Amino acid sequence: MRFTKMQGCGNDYIYVDCFREPMPHDPAGLSRAISDRHFGVGSDGLILICPSDKADARMRMFNADGSEAEMCGNGIRCLAKFVYDRGHVRKPTLTVETGRGVLTLDLEIAGGVVRQVRVDMGEPILDAALVPTTLAGDSTRGNAVIDAELPVGTEWILTGGNDRRTAALVRQGRRVTCVSMGNPHCITYVQEITDAEVLGLGPQLENHQIFPRRTNVEFVRVNRPDDVTMRVWERGSGETLACGTGACAVAVAGVLTGRSARQVTVHLTGGDLQLDWSERDNHVYMTGPAVEVFFGDWPI
Repeated sequence: MRFTKMQGCGNDYIYVDCFREPMPHDPAGLSRAISDRHFGVGSDGLILICPSDKADARMRMFNADGSEAEMCGNGIRCLAKFVYDRGHVRKPTLTVETGRGVLTLDLEIAGGVVRQVRVDMGEPILDAALVPTTLAGDSTRGNAVIDAELPVGTEWILTGGNDRRTAALVRQGRRVTCVSMGNPHCITYVQEITDAEVLGLGPQLENHQIFPRRTNVEFVRVNRPDDVTMRVWERGSGETLACGTGACAVAVAGVLTGRSARQVTVHLTGGDLQLDWSERDNHVYMTGPAVEVFFGDWPI
């Protein structure tokens, strides 16, 4: 099976061209095997590029643990580059069918190849029941969960080299804002983003009972109203270098909580994304790079 590894801001996926390759019979198992960074190729997951009767292409995305996700912002930019560069669709605006519907992508082309992609990510979903979360939403604000207090038991995990020390279980109130960009996100603001926060609290929030389909977790520090830094614990993959839908959710949460502007640069561990939550149509627009790393053959 021919595969291509691609990355957007360090969020890396293995792509299989199902226009030319047979659909894998067990994509979940394939994702677990090929994503393994010691015994496989190594990635945050698997993305299948499929034909669509609704759009130029269809994206199916599987996390590193084999679970299928609705959307991936960095992944869809790379898919657009693949579709254009490989000649499946040679036009500057593409449509891609995803688990959250058909999205439109504008391509920045230089030297005959795609360098950067602007994605219309659609409207954010704020209704608590649709995110989904069982946290009570604010009925005066469309049932949105905005800076809601969430008591969580946090097992702080400190890492340093091979030394792993686990402190006592503590109970701490945490304020969170919940947004769906077709997949669920839980955003919390901190003064400093630490390993104890991301690696300790991230997996607990991902699997917290108030998120019936689990959740992605974003830890955010506001630098200026137009500039924020975030780290992300992704549902099904653990900490990754970037999360496009997470950056979109952070842009929305910043406006809802009054912490940041509608146009904001989001600094992720693997690079920067430009976000714009438009007042004109209520859509979130994300702009960022798409890079091909290498291609090869995976034994079936």
